[in-house]
Amino acid sequence: MPVATARKDHLKFVVILGALTAFAPLSIDMYLPAFPSIAAHFHASDGAVQATLAIYFVGLALGQGVLGPLSDRTGRLPPLLIGIAAYVLASLWAANAANIESLTAARLVQALGGCAGIVIGRAMVRDLFDERESAQVFSMLMLVMGIAPILAPLMGGFLVAHYDWSVIFWLLAGFGLLCAIAVLLGLGETLPVQKRHKGGVVHVLRAYVALFGDGPFMAFSLANACISGAMFAYITGSPFVFIELHRLSPEHFAMVFGMNALGLIAASQVNAFILRRASISGRTILKALMSLHLVASLALLGFSFFTPSALVPLMICLFIVVGSVGLIGANATAAAMSRAGLHIGAAAALTGIIQFALAAAAGGIVGALNDGTAMPMAATIAGLSFAGSLARFFAR
Repeated sequence: MPVATARKDHLKFVVILGALTAFAPLSIDMYLPAFPSIAAHFHASDGAVQATLAIYFVGLALGQGVLGPLSDRTGRLPPLLIGIAAYVLASLWAANAANIESLTAARLVQALGGCAGIVIGRAMVRDLFDERESAQVFSMLMLVMGIAPILAPLMGGFLVAHYDWSVIFWLLAGFGLLCAIAVLLGLGETLPVQKRHKGGVVHVLRAYVALFGDGPFMAFSLANACISGAMFAYITGSPFVFIELHRLSPEHFAMVFGMNALGLIAASQVNAFILRRASISGRTILKALMSLHLVASLALLGFSFFTPSALVPLMICLFIVVGSVGLIGANATAAAMSRAGLHIGAAAALTGIIQFALAAAAGGIVGALNDGTAMPMAATIAGLSFAGSLARFFAR
């Protein structure tokens, strides 16, 4: 298959990659409203149903570690199509699962396949664009990361209210099939044959060792992962903080959550606009926004400790914390991927593994430290923001 000319068909390239990026948020957020129905259907405990979510994060990390380096050897399209096929089949398996153990296994396979869109999409962007242009494309993809968490639970809630919970997985299978068709018809190969390596496992291990030894790559990857972890701490802790602590109704909480997501979306598009029109570099934007994120995080921690009943300051700080991710994520990812050299697939995998591992850990910390206040969420966000700023400093 000829090498893709994404520069001539930029919009189509971004739309298809955006759909592939949506695998994770759709697969995570759409079935959350179905938890009670799934537990009742299988006569399973809440913990057993929650394990189907935890196993998905495990699959995302493991799958990226394999598919990313594999795409450096075979080209991007073969593992991408194999991953999508596995995702579709696993979604059908989940829809017809006989018990909660079968559903958990299906979710693992679903994640192993679905991660292909994330890791290989990131590699394809780096194949075709330099650091500045990559940041612009990643900013466009942030639209998906902002919109999907808003729409997916609403879609899932509607489906659960009117149909059986299994319809959600039938819909995900259909979405995966449409993505496969889009890839086959509209997305060309981005890694020329002459740039593919011929090595096996040893070559992959050497690639990972080289990336671990690259200080700027690890620093930018950790900076991005820390901010993503802070975002996940917010997602985990905000329902309790707003609904239980500050007595917001679920409808008002949805409005606050949606407003913050819109802030993230707007910020990501401002980032793309600046990179297109101004002479400011992505790393300069990254430095400024990491500082803003840290200030807002520390203010959040201060308000949570000294004025725990104050709602408006909390909302303002969180709006800044969440919105700034729209500028930080794209530029930090582009800066990290600029260090990939010939190991683009492995670099895309490693950045994703670090990001999802830290995000899952952040959510676990917030849950484990829950003491009836906003402090666990605020302290986790502030700590990760400080760690991310420190990592970005050493990336110089």
